[in-house]
Amino acid sequence: MVSTGDSAPTFTATRGTADHESFDLAAHIGDGPLVLAFFPGSFTPPCRSELITFQDRLDEFEAAGATVLGVSADSPFSQGAFREENGIEFDLVSDMGGEAIGAYDVEIDIPDFGLHGIANRAVFVVDDDGVVTYSWVADDPTNEPDYDEILDAVEAA
Repeated sequence: MVSTGDSAPTFTATRGTADHESFDLAAHIGDGPLVLAFFPGSFTPPCRSELITFQDRLDEFEAAGATVLGVSADSPFSQGAFREENGIEFDLVSDMGGEAIGAYDVEIDIPDFGLHGIANRAVFVVDDDGVVTYSWVADDPTNEPDYDEILDAVEAA
């Protein structure tokens, strides 16, 4: 698993936007701290709560120079609908191929719901040098991160 002090694995994926633009993490390293918020799935209550909390606090993260990105195995269509329905202004990144989920070693299965190869809830902060300065992975994917702790990590990055 990716830990604090590791070089952040880069990946390419698709943005969950209307035009499904390409996303390349490497192109964003050096533009200020990055908050990579992996989440299991759009339209689930815990994920809605987490992403809305990031949205509600987006001004704080942006004031600290951070870019917040949500990453899941959802299709870009699902993410786009989720963003629109919930007023999410930051990018959601569709990792249907599992490149990012695998690189950060946050893949889980929830067989009771027929879900396999999805992202566990996890947050990584990446600094301008591409180094992970904060990592948190949920023991249970219904748990949410400590948002104040993430903001502190962004301010220190």
